[in-house]
Amino acid sequence: MREPAVLVIGAGPSGLMLAGELALAGIDVLVLERRSDQVLMGARAGGLHARTLELLEQRGIADRFVAAGTMHPAVGFAGVSLGMHDCPTRFPGVLALWQVHIERLLAEWLRELQVPIRYGAELVDLVQDDDAAVVTLRDGERLRVPYVVGCDGGRSTVRRLARIEFPGTAPTTSNLIAEARFTEEPTTLGIHRDAQGIHSLAKSEDGAHLRVLVTEPRADATSAPTLEELRAVLHAVYGSDFGIHDPTWLSRFTDATRQAAQYRDRRILLAGDAAHIHPPDGGHGLQTGVHDAVNLGWKLAQVLQQRSPDSLLDTYHAERHPVAAWVLKNTMASVLLRRADAQTQALRETMADMLGTDAARRWLAAQMAGLDIRYDLGEGHPVRGRRMPDLDLETAEGPRRVAELLRSAKPVLLDFAGAYAPIAAAWSPRLRVCRASCDSEWVLPAVGPVAAPTAVLIRPDGYVAWAGEDHELGVRSALERWCGMARTGP
Repeated sequence: MREPAVLVIGAGPSGLMLAGELALAGIDVLVLERRSDQVLMGARAGGLHARTLELLEQRGIADRFVAAGTMHPAVGFAGVSLGMHDCPTRFPGVLALWQVHIERLLAEWLRELQVPIRYGAELVDLVQDDDAAVVTLRDGERLRVPYVVGCDGGRSTVRRLARIEFPGTAPTTSNLIAEARFTEEPTTLGIHRDAQGIHSLAKSEDGAHLRVLVTEPRADATSAPTLEELRAVLHAVYGSDFGIHDPTWLSRFTDATRQAAQYRDRRILLAGDAAHIHPPDGGHGLQTGVHDAVNLGWKLAQVLQQRSPDSLLDTYHAERHPVAAWVLKNTMASVLLRRADAQTQALRETMADMLGTDAARRWLAAQMAGLDIRYDLGEGHPVRGRRMPDLDLETAEGPRRVAELLRSAKPVLLDFAGAYAPIAAAWSPRLRVCRASCDSEWVLPAVGPVAAPTAVLIRPDGYVAWAGEDHELGVRSALERWCGMARTGP
């Protein structure tokens, strides 16, 4: 095997998605995972939001996930259900699917792409110079590669070794979460609130394990949790520990929020929980990490292929850091609304009344689902900087959806006016140019209907870089910025 161009540290959803994106772009990538295999202890994250499913659909694999899960037609915020029945997406809701299955399906996709994953490989040292990053593993092996991406979780070794600051807020609440066998049948399943916090009991799919979430009485524990601690909290909350034993997974999380001060330090980059941590309220963590990966993959590929300058990688931080900052703010608000005191209850009910209005519901549902993200790519048409709607098109090749045109992770120029193909020819074959017509109405989540542009340049991540304004000057500038320099030879 050739030396990889990119080392991805961590085989969670962010790392797996990034490796797939790089492989589609023709980049040699190696994933290193500390675990002995892909088996994940416990259920962990439990769903995929609409925008995440759209990204998977762009790569032609969303149907695998949908077939394995159950679609629910709403997202939630602080206990309020926000219906998505009128949201302009092909995935109006949340797909209930545990992370163990999400990782399994992504790993299967990587096998199809022939991406190697090396298990039992633990990073212990990382240094970089002007030309490469050098990784040292626990067994003494050293790898010298152009780029390293840390997708290794909230306690990221990559982030620590790179000395990237991780500022944020201290915890005010602490929770234990576990999956274990039990001998006593719980009298009540579901969510339970009290003065201490929020608690939940649920059975696993096979009914043999109890999934537990309990709020601890204090928020200052820093050590690994024990079964005895879990039993004590269960007794305090429910009056019984249900004979819980043999945990397959036991972990502690808090409401601390932290975000890396920078997502890039020369040849080292961060994605997923390595770049941002927050409480699980809203289910944003896995989604944000996958979106990080799709934003970064094609940019890293173009720099490695010397199509774009190194500065393209700086747009990764510029675009993704504000998105995660919003996620942290959203989860902090949700945690506040969990409280059981009378004042918070009154605020929660007032919020629920407000979110019962269609305008507020649509606005927050689009944000929670990741559909209202807008990167600052300049002024112009309302779709510029937003995700491209998955429209039904008529092309020379027959009916196509926008998502189908993005399968190969190449940029796409959709030409509705028939005027831009000659300009774009200098970027062939790394740009797909498609003459198309579309009778569908253009509707943007949380925005509403907008006028159809004469053309759009869609980046490989599905976001619109340019939308028919400024004619020839505008499209040339956008092509150079996002697709690299034009071809000069025949």
